[in-house]
Amino acid sequence: MAPVMVAPTVPTGAVYTILLMAHVLCAVIGFGTMVVTGVQAGRARRGPSAPGAEAVRRYFRPGVNWAGRALYGVPVFGFALVAASDGAWRSGDGFVVVGLVVWLVAAVLAEVAVWPGERRIQVELTGRWGDAERARPLARDCRQVSGAALVLAVLFVAATVIMIGKP
Repeated sequence: MAPVMVAPTVPTGAVYTILLMAHVLCAVIGFGTMVVTGVQAGRARRGPSAPGAEAVRRYFRPGVNWAGRALYGVPVFGFALVAASDGAWRSGDGFVVVGLVVWLVAAVLAEVAVWPGERRIQVELTGRWGDAERARPLARDCRQVSGAALVLAVLFVAATVIMIGKP
């Protein structure tokens, strides 16, 4: 006779629910902001005379993209969820480990490609946007940010499927 597998009970309670909402909110804001950054970088490649150029310039105003840094709240609230689950989930569970690996890849990609590229785009767009000698580096940075944002969107979908499915 095969052993009977019992699915863990889904945790309930106000603390768990609040932590889950914070975890999801950090993921949506962090990943979502970087995807929007990629879209805006693609729009920046069209140049200062393209429709919506002023909105692109406003988006890339100098400063830190703090909303994107919400990405760092994802594992913090994720581990808090594990702790608040009353033993339903463990840090060694497959979906937790895979989710953490996906998050690590996303964080490295954000730190290596999105945010440095975003800072360079900010500099370009606050200067003489459209200057012929600056066009090539700007186009390169815009492609880098757009491509990295596309990968981040795929990672977000994958992480969402993993967290909901809990394989």
